[in-house]
Amino acid sequence: MSFLDKIKQGASDAAKKASQTVEITKIKSQISGKEKDQDKVYHQIGLSIYRSHQEGNVANSENEVMSCCQQLDELQSDIQMLEERIKMIRFEKTCTCGKVVALDTRFCPDCGTQLPQEPRPDSTVGEIRVICSKCQTENELNTKICYVCGSEFSGGSDAYTDQHGQ
Repeated sequence: MSFLDKIKQGASDAAKKASQTVEITKIKSQISGKEKDQDKVYHQIGLSIYRSHQEGNVANSENEVMSCCQQLDELQSDIQMLEERIKMIRFEKTCTCGKVVALDTRFCPDCGTQLPQEPRPDSTVGEIRVICSKCQTENELNTKICYVCGSEFSGGSDAYTDQHGQ
C-alpha cells in the first residue's frame, strides 16, 4: 500500500468514526429526552398518590398510576432499543452476565460464556436510510417499524435518503 493510499484510508476511517460519533450523540440525546419524560411520569405518579392520600383513599389513584406505569414501560423499551442501536453502531454486544463486549468476541472475558457469532455489518458512507415521517428518525433501509416511535412504514410514504440527506 502506497503512502497516499494509507493517507486516503486514514481519512476514510476518520470520516467513518466521525459519522458514528455524530449518530451516537443524536441517539444519546434521544435517550436523555426519554429519561426526562420518565422523570415527569414519576412526578405524576407521586402527585396522584399524594392527592388520593389527601382524599383519604389511596386506592383512588390506582387507574392513573397503572396508566403511568404503562407509559414508563414504553419509555424504558424505547431507551433499550436506542441503547441497542448504539451497540450496533459501536459493533458491540452484551453477554448474559451484562458485560458489553466487541461484536466479534467469542467468549465473555468476565464469565466465560460462549457468545453467538454475529457478522460485523459493513458501514458505508452514503448508505440509504428510511426517515420516519412521524418522528423524523433515521432507520435502516429494510426496517418495517421505526425503532424510536414504533410507527409502521408504508410503501412509499416515508422519505428515503442517504446519510447526507440527499
